[in-house]
Amino acid sequence: HVQLVESGGGSVQAGGSLRLSCAASGYTYSSYCMGWFRQAPGKEREGVAALNSRDSSPYYADSVKGRFTISRDSAKSTLYLQMNNLKPEDSARYFCAADPLSCPRNRIRSANAFNFWGQGTQVTVS
Repeated sequence: HVQLVESGGGSVQAGGSLRLSCAASGYTYSSYCMGWFRQAPGKEREGVAALNSRDSSPYYADSVKGRFTISRDSAKSTLYLQMNNLKPEDSARYFCAADPLSCPRNRIRSANAFNFWGQGTQVTVS
C-alpha cells in the first residue's frame, strides 16, 4: 500500500522560501515518476515539477523554472520541493504524486495519469 505524506507548507511573504517534503512508503516498484502538483481554489490541479527515480532528471513548469527545485533522497524515500522567491500566485494546496510509469522528458503528465497521491499541504504567499 503506497503512502505519500506531505509536510512543510505554511504562510510566507512574497519573496520568501519554503521547502516541501513528501515521505513515501510501501512503494515496491523498481522505478517511478514522482511529481509535485498544486491546486488553487476554483482552478485545475497543475503539475509543478517531476522527476524520474532512475536518473532524477527533473522537469519544471514554466511558471516555476528558476525558482523551484525538485529533488529526492532515496535513502530517506523522500521527495522535496524547494521553493524560492515565492509569489502570491504560488498560493495553493501542493500535492505529491507518484506513478510506476516513467516521467516523459519534455512535460509533466496530467494529474489523472498519476496513481498515488498524498493529502496535500497548504502554501499561502502574501
